[in-house]
Amino acid sequence: MSRVLKQAQGAVPAGGADPAVADIVAAVISDVRAGGDGAVRRYSAQFDDWSPVSFRLSEQEISKIVSTVPDTVLDDLRFAQRQVQGFAQAQRDSIRDFEVETLDGVFLGQRNLPVDASGAYVPGGRYPLTASAHMTVLTAKVAGVGRVAATTPPSQGAPPPISVAAMHLAGADEIYVLGGVQAVAALALGTETIAPVNILTGPGNAYVAEAKRQLFGEVGIDLFAGPTETLIVADDHADPFTVAVDLLSQAEHGPDSPCVLITTSETVGRATLRHVEELLPGMPTGKVAAAAWRGYGEVHVAESLDEAFALADAYASEHVQILTENPRRALASMSNFGALFLGERTCVPYGDKLIGTNHVLPTRGAARYTGGLWVGKFLKTVTYQEVREDLSSAQLGKICGRLSRLEQFEGHARSGDLRAARFAGAELPWAEMPIRPQSPCP
Repeated sequence: MSRVLKQAQGAVPAGGADPAVADIVAAVISDVRAGGDGAVRRYSAQFDDWSPVSFRLSEQEISKIVSTVPDTVLDDLRFAQRQVQGFAQAQRDSIRDFEVETLDGVFLGQRNLPVDASGAYVPGGRYPLTASAHMTVLTAKVAGVGRVAATTPPSQGAPPPISVAAMHLAGADEIYVLGGVQAVAALALGTETIAPVNILTGPGNAYVAEAKRQLFGEVGIDLFAGPTETLIVADDHADPFTVAVDLLSQAEHGPDSPCVLITTSETVGRATLRHVEELLPGMPTGKVAAAAWRGYGEVHVAESLDEAFALADAYASEHVQILTENPRRALASMSNFGALFLGERTCVPYGDKLIGTNHVLPTRGAARYTGGLWVGKFLKTVTYQEVREDLSSAQLGKICGRLSRLEQFEGHARSGDLRAARFAGAELPWAEMPIRPQSPCP
């Protein structure tokens, strides 16, 4: 049984939205649905003080904005995007179409088809999360999506250069400077100037997350995302200073970001607590990180590594970092996590920014039933079937008839009966006209 050295003071938010947030989001979506571009422009002016002639950037505007970004920044963005593209391509290569013959002349197949259009939301606000462009735009393009529309909020009354550069380099077909619920609704529903997409992807604030929730069904979405979460499993080989630094690296995401340590060493746990308090005052983002740590930080001491892994699985955290003597043991011991980071050389910010795996990950326990955004999210796995042999069709028809009548589906049964009669001369007592056997299929 684990012991608690630090307990969270705040309650982790439930999966549902704040009713006030939900009401505001519903009103904006309703207005955009009815008013199109006019409603989008009105809300953009109200919330972001932003009402340009066109929300979509022209090729000339994009080129001008990208030219203001230093070459070193562009080189770093390209490096990160090569890593993301490479991993996404490996994922795509692992997904294959196939066709199998299950009975004589009975062919069943599977194809993986990209959606026609996707929308990528690249957040601004507290931090310009340019890495979200890599994760949402590039992954969609690797999947084969023909049209990727990317959008990001204005920053200080202008398009944010680094975000625009990231979206452009990632291959976005359309770039909009538009944020918030109005952006998500415009992409999902379409307006006079913005064509609708089939799937919405990318993180955002509580309003953006709720907009995706309310629009789900009319369009697909990647995930129901909540505050960033991190959990570290550490044994007595872990460096407490590293543990503290890595916990705070994720706590700075927001004041409601859970950050949990589960360790088999009380010494490591208590030393980590001391280092956190020493580090917080010197962090430029210390105010936010401190709020997250005070409200949602936890430290547990487990009696064994097996207990630590089991407790970590119960959390089903977005990011799980393993700082133990044999970190790869977690691969066999754990199953509930958004992404796993193995060993001291591997930190969660690598996954957030550049290592290549996708940073759009499940939160609030959703890792119990889903993984994060990946190339397959942009694909529709569809099936097809073809029967080429008379006797196989007749056999299927007879059995289909019997099974259908068990469920009292007479129409289904008759469709099967017809094949049995047409391709094997079976009787068709319910038909007024005789069924002539057909020649074999070509």
